[in-house]
Amino acid sequence: MTARPTNVSVTAPITPAIERVKALLFQPFDLGRWFVIAFGAWLAGLGRRGFGFNYQARLPGGHTHPEAGPDFHALFEHARSYVMNNLTWIIPLAIALAIFLVALGVVMAWLRARGNFIFLHCVALNRAEVAVPWNKFARQGNSLFLFNLVLGFVWILASMPVLILMVLTLTRIMHQSQPAPRILLALLPLGLMLLSIGMVFFIIGKLTIDFVVPIMFLRGSKCRVAWTEFLRLLADNLGRVLLYLLFQIVVALAIAFLVLAAVIITCCCAGCLMLIPYLGTVLLLPMHVFRRSYSLGYLAQYGPDFNVFPPPAPLQSPVAAPSQPPGAALPPRGPLDDVW
Repeated sequence: MTARPTNVSVTAPITPAIERVKALLFQPFDLGRWFVIAFGAWLAGLGRRGFGFNYQARLPGGHTHPEAGPDFHALFEHARSYVMNNLTWIIPLAIALAIFLVALGVVMAWLRARGNFIFLHCVALNRAEVAVPWNKFARQGNSLFLFNLVLGFVWILASMPVLILMVLTLTRIMHQSQPAPRILLALLPLGLMLLSIGMVFFIIGKLTIDFVVPIMFLRGSKCRVAWTEFLRLLADNLGRVLLYLLFQIVVALAIAFLVLAAVIITCCCAGCLMLIPYLGTVLLLPMHVFRRSYSLGYLAQYGPDFNVFPPPAPLQSPVAAPSQPPGAALPPRGPLDDVW
């Protein structure tokens, strides 16, 4: 295994990724195959791909002046008074809702971890299967789930002091009836700090999905062991991996442009369909397959030990090939030969 290959490029995997999208989804086109592969992609992004909306609400008792803007102090006092007068049902409801959301998040995290291996199996081996990778990579999926669970817990611990400080700062400013610009200025440093913490954990999650999961797929190892191997690779190729992460911004912008163009061309009909869970994944499946294929193709540049794609089948000739002389080199074994 070469720790520092010389032919690693962030643009080289683009064309092979496009060709894999064609081979997996369009050669030939099979709608049933689309739905099976999309199910794995949907599980792999469960709880992370969604949609939101903005709305404006007016609380009773809040009076505003056209020139001064909303009276945040009056709104805060009204909300605090309402909560204090209804603690008998707000506290039990909040506890029940918190337990439900935590349980739902844990279940979705487990399904998402298992779905990552289903989708990777389909893309790497050009297959539309769910049951086979679900059973085959159960150990690796559960290990990834536990890693993500610990990572999420650490993220909460790291973010909690900043969140508490933001709430205390906001409460103090509200009591002083400060204008909105001063509130934003006071919360801006804390918001940037919270954003920085979130960015660190986002990058860890990105590296886990793009590189650690394929290593687990190849080796049949648990997440901790795969991360140890990836850290050795990262230590020798830190600049390249940073360039890869930066190039992911370009890829994301290009995909967003294509999606926006599709929404505009279809007069927002495609956008409405994309908001429907699972169906949106079906419609965007070529984008998901491209991104998964791109990351796998990039990782394969670090050597055959990191290549999840099976070797191409040898061409069959109707004329018998001449026998090789004794001692001739045999074709190299692929990294998945012992796994299949």
